[in-house]
Amino acid sequence: MATKIRLQRGGHKGYAVYRIVVADSRAPRDGRFIEKLGTYNPNTQPSTIDLNFERALYWVEVGAQPTDTARMILRREGVYMMKHLKGGVKKGAFDEAAMQQKFDAWKADRQKGIEVFLKGIEQSKKDLAAKRLEEEKKVKEAIAKKVAEKNAAAVAEETPAEEAPATEAPAEETPAEA
Repeated sequence: MATKIRLQRGGHKGYAVYRIVVADSRAPRDGRFIEKLGTYNPNTQPSTIDLNFERALYWVEVGAQPTDTARMILRREGVYMMKHLKGGVKKGAFDEAAMQQKFDAWKADRQKGIEVFLKGIEQSKKDLAAKRLEEEKKVKEAIAKKVAEKNAAAVAEETPAEEAPATEAPAEETPAEA
């Protein structure tokens, strides 16, 4: 029986959450499966992966073929790195302690990369908020300037308007006399 490591869709419309499962390659996507290895939520930033590492490594070692997305998830979690390192132990390139040390170093380096990524996202959010604040200040200043000009124009119109009727009033009386 050919086995596959694949994703099984769950969640609701517009918010997919997947189970990572081992299934017979002939079974439908959301059909029967042999074993559930974990979950994958692509809706969070970064994506949330909860994986039973030991069972995933077992299934990869016995020949279960992952789909493209499942392979990406397994690679990201280090299942393929551990398989590679175990192959080195079998060949005698290094021992179990060195294998674990190399894997821990790889995992720590990966964690640093994730932290840098999250800090970058946080910084970009702060920069975007500052940019929006500056744009809003510019818009408010432009509106305040227009309002000040309008008020100044209204004050200028009111001042000559009070003086103008006093000078025009005698002009209106002259035609009435005639």
